Amino acid sequence: MIVGVLMMVFGITFETATMSFNFATITKSFIDIPSIIITIGGSLCGVLASNKLADTISSFKAFSLTLKEPNADAGEVIRNIINLSNIARKEGLLALEEAANGIEDEFLKKGIMLVVDGTDPELVRGIMETDLSCIETRHKTVIGFYQKWGALGPAWGMIGTLIGLIKMLKDLSDPDSIGPNMAVALLTTLYGSIIANWLCEPTSSKLTVNNDLEMVVKEITVEGLLSIQAGENPRVIEEKLKSFLAPTVRDGMNGGEGGE
Repeated sequence: MIVGVLMMVFGITFETATMSFNFATITKSFIDIPSIIITIGGSLCGVLASNKLADTISSFKAFSLTLKEPNADAGEVIRNIINLSNIARKEGLLALEEAANGIEDEFLKKGIMLVVDGTDPELVRGIMETDLSCIETRHKTVIGFYQKWGALGPAWGMIGTLIGLIKMLKDLSDPDSIGPNMAVALLTTLYGSIIANWLCEPTSSKLTVNNDLEMVVKEITVEGLLSIQAGENPRVIEEKLKSFLAPTVRDGMNGGEGGE
């Protein structure tokens, strides 16, 4: 995303004739306050009207997640599950309660406590999958926010362009002003395209990738806990959970985690 900004600035400021950069070009030709208000203000109002205020605030906060690597690590989760299965095999399911104290993953810890409490396996699956479904719903609300904004940005850019063209066509007495007025009218279309293609589309795509990865990790967690509860062999559990991963990721994991 930052690289995209730099490329855009490069394209705007670089002048081929002089083979130099002219940063004054940005403020002179590419910044127009009324166009910014129409495009950004109008599209944001449309998004606010389409979402609850709380969801809007959460969506803006979620933008920072696109700048970080996701915490979900399927390999690490599988290793934790295998370690837990070895403990359960040697010391019994009740020993998992103490082992859970050192685990930071709240989803995994919640599942462990359900297993330790002797909850019916089908009920464990139901509770965990309901939790998983609610997490995914929250993620899709945020993703939908950026998809909606990405759709409204170009639409409001076109509205701004039409407003500019109407104002220009109402006064054609000065031919020298037609070019500059047309340029200003087209700026709203540019702003709308920037909103959609630089901000919203990459953000929604990155959040979708993060969501898919987290869902896979949580599905691995559910299957692993149910396998531990069923008393399956740690090596069998390991092979079962690795089936969720791409072959290259499986090959990259260390062997010998299955224990006895």
